[in-house]
Amino acid sequence: MGPLYPQELLNPEYNLLIGFLIGIGFGFLLEAAGFTNTRKLAGVFYGYDATVIKVFFTAAMTALIGLFILHNMGIIDVTLTFYPKTFWIPTLIGGAIMGLGFIIGGFCPGTSLSAAASGKIDAWVFISGVFIGILGFIFTYDFIWEGLRKAGKMGKIDIAQWIGIKEGLFIFLLTIITVISFIVFQKWQDSWTKKMDKSDLDDLGL
Repeated sequence: MGPLYPQELLNPEYNLLIGFLIGIGFGFLLEAAGFTNTRKLAGVFYGYDATVIKVFFTAAMTALIGLFILHNMGIIDVTLTFYPKTFWIPTLIGGAIMGLGFIIGGFCPGTSLSAAASGKIDAWVFISGVFIGILGFIFTYDFIWEGLRKAGKMGKIDIAQWIGIKEGLFIFLLTIITVISFIVFQKWQDSWTKKMDKSDLDDLGL
């Protein structure tokens, strides 16, 4: 029964190798999906491209449904998989900061590394900003962030447990929300693209 590494069925060296190969594959897929293009990434915030929403929602729901089925079949023990404790206040603040950086820079940390590997200069600038932010966090942690990091402690809990419903019902409801979001974002994209002329669409790669 998986996961393999927590049960010592896989040694650390192979665990790192598998992670390395998965990382390469993930970067390749990001490039293939066009996620190293800042116009496509920013498009989700401006309404002219819903690709990011569709791809990430599809990936998340595939993983969620797959893990749920495999867990109930006794193939994977989800309780052995790692996920951090929840601190909702710093999570909201961190998410807002990352979202703002996403809008301004057109990258998230993962897509910026993939874009940098393909030679995009703006991605290297973005990564430089990430490292500056990391260093700023390190040197100001004791003065500013230590108390905030531990605020809103909820322990190890997922959304279904927090709401108080069964995991299967939560996945079903989230699947419905995902489908509705696809329809809404597609209509939003269609309404924006109708307002653009052909040269604008060509510049955006649409």
